[in-house]
Amino acid sequence: MSSLVIHIAAEVVARADREHPADGLLREALAARRLPTSEETREISRAVFAYFRWLNWLDDVRSLSGKIEKALELAKAFAERPHSFSDEKLIARAVPDWVRLELEVCAAWVRALQAEPKLWLRARPGQGRLLSEQLGTTWKSPLLDAVLYLGREDLFRRPEFHAGGFEIQDLNSQAVGWLCAPLPGETWWDACAGQGGKTLLLSDLMQNKGLIWASDRAAWRLQQLKRRAARAKVFNFRSALWDGGTKLPTKTKFHGVLLDAPCSGVGTWQRNPHARWTTTPEDVRELGALQLRMLRHAAGALRPEGKLIYAVCTLTKTETTEVVEQFTAAHPELAPAALPEVFAAGAAPSLQPERPSQFLWPQDFGGNGMFVAAWRKTN
Repeated sequence: MSSLVIHIAAEVVARADREHPADGLLREALAARRLPTSEETREISRAVFAYFRWLNWLDDVRSLSGKIEKALELAKAFAERPHSFSDEKLIARAVPDWVRLELEVCAAWVRALQAEPKLWLRARPGQGRLLSEQLGTTWKSPLLDAVLYLGREDLFRRPEFHAGGFEIQDLNSQAVGWLCAPLPGETWWDACAGQGGKTLLLSDLMQNKGLIWASDRAAWRLQQLKRRAARAKVFNFRSALWDGGTKLPTKTKFHGVLLDAPCSGVGTWQRNPHARWTTTPEDVRELGALQLRMLRHAAGALRPEGKLIYAVCTLTKTETTEVVEQFTAAHPELAPAALPEVFAAGAAPSLQPERPSQFLWPQDFGGNGMFVAAWRKTN
């Protein structure tokens, strides 16, 4: 790896802290430099994230550049000989101690965290195999229209991307859309839409029919959503600001509400290892209380028999099962609802009535860790 790559990576790592996340600093550093190849930008990203992924294996004797080089050596060794790293050491070093109070830290999970993340794409309906052939990657998918990309090309330059043929979207994020199971002609609310990944998937599942309200607290994210929707030729949506409070963006009553709530992001620690060392138990408690408030506010937008889907990209009990228990106890008008079984080896989801909530783990298929729960409003 070149000295330029190590130098830029070290600049990012040196500045990274709780107020300045490494992924944001990395984007700034790459945007500020005109690097000759996309390969160099990819290697800088690998170096930064390897440092935080293997932080507890690095000694203080080395310089920062030396630590980054050592982290890359560890990453290479783990990729080639994963079982040369013992379960005990991985469990002890890969995550902070407080996490053990929130979830079971098992070997399978930490091994998934220490591996480099997979790059998942979402093809337009029925186009997964074709997209895989166009990109020259192997068609192997646990979810309909999801494509695992194994190449090294800059996908944003592909003509298929500019024609709206695919979105870059994590596998388990795609699964959340399938778990919503919206029908063509229905009216849905994507309450924390962000930049619109799940809004676009809901629209595809609804065959671009019916109506989706997409809201977020940040106007710039909704602008990004509009640009993505235009490229994907998705037109059955409206956007509006919503800060999560009691004043909802519309008086419409919905067949379904998806609340993909703000969370601690523990489920994304494979992709964003810096956050392992900046997230605190206080963050988890505060976010659990926020999620419960947002659920209570969003529930008022349901029509009779409407579905409420709660999703978070975290795995802590405070933000998952405890939120569900408290919300269910406080809302007898909402009954736990069946969720589909989405990972059916490329088939459409099937219904599993006994499962009103699901954990989606990184070690299962290589997506972010997520939790999903569902309720249905009774008459």
